[in-house]
Parts: sequence; C-alpha cells; structure tokens
Amino acid sequence: MNKKYVFLNEVIAQIKSKEAKKYVADELSYHLKEAKNVWIEKGLTGSEAEEKAVVQMGSPIKLGQQLNKLHRPKVDWILVVLLITIFGLGFLPMFSIGIMGEYLLVYKVVITLIGSAFTLGIMLMDYRKLKRQGWLFYSIGVFFLLVLRLFSNTTINGLPLLRIGPLTIESIMSLPFFFLAWATFFSNERLKFWQFILLFFLPFLLLFTVPSISTTYIYTIMVFSMLWWSKFSRKIVLLIWGGSVSCFLFVSFISWKFLNYYQKDRLLAYLNPEKYSDGPGFMILRVKELLLNAGWFGNAMNKEFIPEAHTNLVFVSLTYYYGWLFAIMLVLILFLFGVRIIVITSRIKDSYGKLLLIGAVALYTIQLATNIGMTLGLFPLISISLPFISYGLMPTLLNAILIGIVLSVYRRKDLTRIQI
Repeated sequence: MNKKYVFLNEVIAQIKSKEAKKYVADELSYHLKEAKNVWIEKGLTGSEAEEKAVVQMGSPIKLGQQLNKLHRPKVDWILVVLLITIFGLGFLPMFSIGIMGEYLLVYKVVITLIGSAFTLGIMLMDYRKLKRQGWLFYSIGVFFLLVLRLFSNTTINGLPLLRIGPLTIESIMSLPFFFLAWATFFSNERLKFWQFILLFFLPFLLLFTVPSISTTYIYTIMVFSMLWWSKFSRKIVLLIWGGSVSCFLFVSFISWKFLNYYQKDRLLAYLNPEKYSDGPGFMILRVKELLLNAGWFGNAMNKEFIPEAHTNLVFVSLTYYYGWLFAIMLVLILFLFGVRIIVITSRIKDSYGKLLLIGAVALYTIQLATNIGMTLGLFPLISISLPFISYGLMPTLLNAILIGIVLSVYRRKDLTRIQI
C-alpha cells in the first residue's frame, strides 16, 4: 500500500472523533502534498519525495495521539452549569402563584425537558452543515409569518396566533430561522447592499403588520447586531445604521398623527403613568408598588395577585416574593450567560460560527435587558419573556436553540488548521 495512505490510516486510527477524522485526513494530505512538492523541486522523484515527506511528519501514532487530544469534542461546562441553574430557577414562579402554579408545574417540567433535549441535540449537531441552508431557513421564517398574517384565528395579550388542535403558531417561531439565515447571508462576501435591504424589510414588514411589535423589535436588534460582523465595510455598516435611525425617527414623528387615541394613551402612560392611573398607567403603577413593597427578603407568605406573574412580569413576582437580594442574584446569573457567550465568541476563528454567536448573544441579551428594563420602568410594558424563567414553550425553545448553537460552535472550536 502507498506509504502516504499507510501513514494517514495510522494517524486517523488514534483519533476518536468521527468529525475530526476526515478533517485531519484532509489537512495532513495537504501538508504531505506541500512537503512532497518541496522535495521534488530539490530533484527527487515522486515516490522518493513522498517517502521523505512522510518521514518528515514523524511517528504517526504519536502525531495521532496529539491530534486526538487537540480535536477531542469540547463541552463548555460553565455554560451547561448556568443553564441547569437557570432551568431550576425557572420553577420558582410555579410555587408562588397558588393553585394555578400547581396546574402549570407539570407543563413546566415538560417544557424544560423539551428545551433540554433541543439544546443537547443541537450541540451534538455540526453547526457548519447549516451554513448552506440560509435560503431554506429564510423561506421557512417568511412562511410562518405569512401563515400568521393570513390565517390567525385567536390572540393572547394582543398577539395573533394560529391554533390547529394542540399546535400553536406564533411570530416568535420565525426568529430561530431568521437567525440562522442571517448568519449565512452575512458570511457571504457577495451579499449586496440592495439585497440586504430587501431581505431585511420583507420579514420586518410582515412582523409589523401581523402585528407583533415585540418580535419586530427583537428581529431588528438581532439583524443590526450581526450586521457589524458582516462582510460589509465599516463605512457601509455605519451608513445603514445612520440611515435606519433617521428613518425610524422620521416615521415615528409622522406616525404620531395617525395613531388611535388608545395607542397614544399607552405611550403617554409610559412617560406619565400617574396621569393615566385609571387606564394604561395602572399596570405601571402596580408594578412600581409591588417592587417598593418587596424588601430585601421578599414576602413569601403573602399571596398577592400579580398579573402575568409567570410570563411577562415574572421578574416582578420573583422580586416581590423572594426579595431584592434574590432578584440581584438572578440578574447576575442571567447576565453571566450573555457574558460567557461573549467570552466564547472571542475564541472562535470561524467567521460563520462567530456570526452565529453574535446573533445568539444579541437575541438573548435583548430579551433579558428589555424584560428587566420594562420591570424597572426603563421600557414600556410589552410582551417579552425573561429567558428560561418565563413560562411558555416557544420562548424556552428559542433560547434552548440559541444555547445549543453556542455549545455546538464551542464543541468544534479547535477544528482549525493544523500546524505541523
């Protein structure tokens, strides 16, 4: 048998990771070819040059053992421990909302198990295989929004839904697909400015007219965060950012005249809730009251009624029942999640993998910052969940997919070019 293939087979036999076997074989073949060409230039025949190149590589068993250690699949146990901790903390709201909590507890267990399964499954999947499916993911996301736009048959908290038996389709289901699609688009050097505009505005307009303001907001922040790490020049990126902000301000100013009175009241109530205490300002004042009465150690024995205590206002209920010390600890743990993803991002060399992590941290952080911000009065009250803590299958699946992608990228972060 050819000495080159004998050498490669002995090296590959030492490597346990199936993903790494082909990668290592391709890389070593490349290095052997380069070394062989050098010896040919020195006057050796093809077979002699190949033999020299193989000898130059050293012991195949020792090299294979070294590469096996280098390419052993990695698990970011810090992120895993944080995930388990947050999943556990997510059960606390079920114990503070009375009889309803007991009813929802079983579903919360099921939702957590499904979320965990998604995270594990995506972590084991090779994220690089998703790169070629950008248009497919984009089409699926648009399809979900068109279905909602045309066939929604119920609403929850003002958000349109399509219920088909036990299946519920909502706008947030489109976000993971657009997240994966934009990672592909932005990693493509051939993406043009006009293509970006068209690709961005189709989902934006569909989300805006569904309508789903909260999902539109999250989608926009995600895309513009990933845009900074795209193949566009900084000049183009800054031009897009500046133009978008100008358009937003202009449209907001013009739109004010066409808003219905109740829409204006909701916006004005955010700025001056006391004046609208009998209407849209009531909930804002109620949240302030609950937070003021929380104290450092909470009111665990009180059975105070808190609207949406296990969904959008879950941070309010946890703060009221368990106190500000617990709330601060919870916020720190949740923000550590984002910080950890940023740390991992700095270690990733693959541009597609880096874009996925940027999108993941943007999606996660905007949910976290907005939910806590609206609780503290920094944002209007809108329908945005607290990641992994709020009750609900789709928000949990969205964030489980994000963490699964992060773990998948981290698991393969050492599949970089081999230095011999």
